[in-house]
Amino acid sequence: METTARLTGLEAGGGCAAKYSGARLEELLAGFLPSAPENLLVGLAPADDAAVYKLDDERALIFTTDFFPPMVDDPALFGAVAAANALNDVFAMGGKPLVALSIAAFPEELPVETVRAIFDAAAAKVQEAGAVLAGGHTIRDQEPKYGLAVVGTAHPTGLWRKSSARPGDAVFVTKPLGTGLVLAAAARGLLGNDEVAETTGRMTELNDRAADALRGFEPSAVTDVTGFGLFGHAHEVAERSGVRIELDGEALPELPGALTAAAHGVRTGGDPRNRDFAAHAVKLDGTPDNVAALGYDPQTAGGLLITLPAEKSPVLLAQFAAEGLFLARIGRVVEGSGVTVF
Repeated sequence: METTARLTGLEAGGGCAAKYSGARLEELLAGFLPSAPENLLVGLAPADDAAVYKLDDERALIFTTDFFPPMVDDPALFGAVAAANALNDVFAMGGKPLVALSIAAFPEELPVETVRAIFDAAAAKVQEAGAVLAGGHTIRDQEPKYGLAVVGTAHPTGLWRKSSARPGDAVFVTKPLGTGLVLAAAARGLLGNDEVAETTGRMTELNDRAADALRGFEPSAVTDVTGFGLFGHAHEVAERSGVRIELDGEALPELPGALTAAAHGVRTGGDPRNRDFAAHAVKLDGTPDNVAALGYDPQTAGGLLITLPAEKSPVLLAQFAAEGLFLARIGRVVEGSGVTVF
């Protein structure tokens, strides 16, 4: 029996590029604010990377879910990326994962070995995060999908939010950009195995070590860069914090081959949706087209987007360097509104 399958041939758009349009999501949720108990610390007003419910003065539970169609054909790689992407929402809130459940939808004709490889890789990634994969739910579907529902814990006063950036903050990102561009370019034969390996390596990387290195610096605002792209998530932070974020286009870090792919006109399906969501608030100020494409490119299991007081920047950069972690300073927070790329 055939034991492998071309997963990416079974769906229309994989990874976080499959995310619902941010503009349509805002329209869908407009006015949808059900009554919330006092202990719901984070819900939809405003929404964040996860929901948070306070148990007592020392404990809060973080709830998140994330799943998507495959963006790679290797089933184990798909399982690891999907798991990392879901777990990273907990790290973006300043918490630690506790337990996870699989959310799975697969065609019945997929070999059992293929599905098992996805589950096994996801379980290994959950274990790496210090949590346990305790079960889940699987349905039949012609379009394969996989992800996790995750519960984590945090101290109620130690939560990180995307709505608290302040003027005078510096802006950082903990992974280079361009996952969608690189994988799309590789599928067209424009990039090779080395670029794909670097990109998928970043996609399977948990944000736990970056979060641990950041924790003592008391950041102002934190989110993770996923389906809405850097510009979309920067727009969320700026709008919800009532500030303007200024990004240095020349400082945006790229995965190997990402800007080359963009210069060749490669775009994913998420690019126009992200522009529809954020372009009204993003001033590009003569930014080259390939850099703009990098900023709008949907990321799968991207890094943390961080703002914190600028005077802490030298020590933060030194801390990340000492631990062998990636960190790029890409801008600043000022008074105003929107996002400017200079």
